[in-house]
Amino acid sequence: MLREWLKSAQSRYHYVEWRPMEEPRSYTDEWGPKHWPPSRFNHLMKLKQAALKAARERWADYILFVDSDNLLTNPRVLDLMMAENLTLVAPMLESRSLYSNFWCGITPQGYYKRTPDYQPIREWKRLGCFAVPMVHSTFLLDLRRTSSRSLAFYPPHPDYSWAYDDIMVFAFSARQAEQCVQMYVCNREHYGFLPVPLKAHQSVEDEEESFTHTISEALIDHIIRPSELLFVPPGPQDTMGFDEIFLINLKRRKDRRERMLNTLEALGLEATVTDAVDGKALNSSQLQALGIEMLPDYKDPYSGRVLTRGEIGCFLSHHSTWTQVVERGLQRVLVLEDDVRFEPRFKRRMQTIMEDVEKAQLDWDLIYVGRKRMQVAQPEVSVEGVDNLVEADYSYWTLGYALSLQGARKLLSAKAFSKMLPVDEFLPIMFNKHPNAAYMSHFEPRDLRAFSVEPLLIYPTHYTGQPGYFSDTETSTIWDDENISTDWDRTHAAKTAQQGQIRPIAQNSVTGDTPPPAVRVSRDEL
Repeated sequence: MLREWLKSAQSRYHYVEWRPMEEPRSYTDEWGPKHWPPSRFNHLMKLKQAALKAARERWADYILFVDSDNLLTNPRVLDLMMAENLTLVAPMLESRSLYSNFWCGITPQGYYKRTPDYQPIREWKRLGCFAVPMVHSTFLLDLRRTSSRSLAFYPPHPDYSWAYDDIMVFAFSARQAEQCVQMYVCNREHYGFLPVPLKAHQSVEDEEESFTHTISEALIDHIIRPSELLFVPPGPQDTMGFDEIFLINLKRRKDRRERMLNTLEALGLEATVTDAVDGKALNSSQLQALGIEMLPDYKDPYSGRVLTRGEIGCFLSHHSTWTQVVERGLQRVLVLEDDVRFEPRFKRRMQTIMEDVEKAQLDWDLIYVGRKRMQVAQPEVSVEGVDNLVEADYSYWTLGYALSLQGARKLLSAKAFSKMLPVDEFLPIMFNKHPNAAYMSHFEPRDLRAFSVEPLLIYPTHYTGQPGYFSDTETSTIWDDENISTDWDRTHAAKTAQQGQIRPIAQNSVTGDTPPPAVRVSRDEL
């Protein structure tokens, strides 16, 4: 791939040095492809030293080291780092966890040391360029400075006697330089992404999934595409055993549609775009023709407002999908909204859960894949014989859910147009878990068999108050007067805010696959 790219790209560069090496393809002392024995570190350190030596011999002003699995999404990153006017500086890279490409603490032996300084920098609570004892993966070195001349990856400094590791050896070299070279990390802007390191026992397939997840995270707020100089054949795509994957999207939200289709392609998933109903475009005569009336006495639990046209549009969008399922006789489908992000190994984990559901012959109608759990007083009931599945209690959001033909029929039989409320309030009513008995009294029967994946595999891309957040559902007009606009998501953030901390006594307990430690929220730097 690199050779093919170079054929077209080489002429754009002042100088290119290409040293292909097909062998060896493995190391004699490695346990597997993700294990780093001393021989592998030795090879890497020699490669980095050769790059450093070549840059010096060419009288380069700077050398930018970038690991091949790091994604730089800010096109100004090089200019921005040079403008900091520092000898050695790294742009802070982000991952889904707290892991990044710097440390804030280091032991006398060069190992990582936990400190309270790390998280405020990683979470952009403190902004600037910060002196740190370690940067790695992506960083810029100013070769014009005399202090940089003694920096080296290989051989290690004569006084170095600890772990044979390229980043630790280089950091030691910086500290021992005649004029000590201070490392810095900058977080003034967002610069790019890196994957969380894998464990020694993991496989190349695990690494591919990890990198795919990094791409899907980068796609949330950035447009990233393969190089125009390289032909990348499309990978295989499937529907994970579902008859169809529906992607609900407003025609005017082309940005979300393109992002989701690119993300699904990266995940190897094939989806059918179904046009959402634009609540903002609905007028009173259209609502009357459809026979739409608000559920008597319905009020939003946070703002006290009535139903919005955005919420009606959202309900009609999902209702249209349910109708397609019934009319086409689809046995099971996956329904996705266009503002979701996927958890690591989403495809493999989702397939495993559905296979287990099939083996257990579970009678199911709907399975939440992403939601906001509202009943947090006690744990939900685990499903016997199926790992990572619970019986769903009162929940918000319709980010993503699996739906059976039987479930679609039950939802349509409720004839909800004449007693409409938001679709994420309607679903808990249908499985008899809504806390408002008056609302539930309008619907019979309430026998939807609803479950939820646990832990969840889908989350919103943005929450209320975050940069990039916008709700087409909450921000519109009230249902029966198009002259009264709403912007409830700005002042009444609870519904679209992130899931709050669930007390240990109420946390769900399931068997089976859980996220690896590196992707949990509590993860700090290595």
